[in-house]
Amino acid sequence: MQRVFSGIQPSGIPTLGNYLGAIRNWVPLQDTHDAIYCVVDLHAITVWQDPKELATQTREMAAALIACGLDPKRCILFIQSHVHAHARLAWIFNCVARLGWLNRMTQFKDKAGKDREAASSGLYVYPNLMAADILAYKATLVPVGDDQKQHLELANDIAEKFNHDFSAEGFFPHIEPLIQGVAARVMSLRDGTKKMSKSDPSDQSRINLTDDADAIALKVRRARTDPEPLPEVVAGLEGRAEARNLVGILAAVTGSLPENVLREHGGKGFGAFKEVLAEALVAHLSPIQAEMRRLLDDPASLDAALRLGADQAAAIADPIVTEAERIVGFLPR
Repeated sequence: MQRVFSGIQPSGIPTLGNYLGAIRNWVPLQDTHDAIYCVVDLHAITVWQDPKELATQTREMAAALIACGLDPKRCILFIQSHVHAHARLAWIFNCVARLGWLNRMTQFKDKAGKDREAASSGLYVYPNLMAADILAYKATLVPVGDDQKQHLELANDIAEKFNHDFSAEGFFPHIEPLIQGVAARVMSLRDGTKKMSKSDPSDQSRINLTDDADAIALKVRRARTDPEPLPEVVAGLEGRAEARNLVGILAAVTGSLPENVLREHGGKGFGAFKEVLAEALVAHLSPIQAEMRRLLDDPASLDAALRLGADQAAAIADPIVTEAERIVGFLPR
């Protein structure tokens, strides 16, 4: 089996966009790949975090991943900071990566904003840590969105330079993006041209995985739409970002296709359609929410599962990173 790696930041409860666009797609990989997943708390502190909130959100994210279908018995699931090989390899990569490469990273410019001089150095070099996350396991496949492809290219540049500089041809493998068909791209309920995001100041813009039935129904009813009825064919969604978004969400949570949704609901107004959408969302998310509550009510068992995952991850990563340190010339302890 090819090894696949992916991680997610513990930046609050996942949204419907996180779930449909990424997490749900990780689940089937457990049966077809050697799958390694982690909650990347080291990445989280590239911007300031309240320590108590970070600990709480890390446990919540781990519970959400399991509730969404990641099975610690079928994959390796752990907390990034629990496996020290990540930080050890990241420092080596900090010394391999070139400033010119990092200067081209558009995500730093977006996250740092206008006052880049006040941004943390960790935010600047975190693509090197992302490369270490993957290459500490010699993973060859990474599920990525469009916003992460540039970082994957950097990881390959780092791997190639390490192999070349230290005459270690083939030590770190080439990484490929894993494309899993058409990913559900979930947009804001307030603006269909923007991705659904936890960072949006309006909670009405997103469905959180822990929203109860009333909250979901209210957010869906308030979702921005246009005055025209739903079209009967997908081509009719052209130029109607909000309508396309809601149709896509219903298709995703019911296991259908947009054309089938429109075949059933085309010609109807949004009032009736939103009621159907809200009911489908509640039906789909309720089991996930129940499992999350069960896991968070038993933190000892959850933490035990994460410790097991960290042990399994370290058993793979530690020998690889120890060998990388030997190649660099570090004296063995």
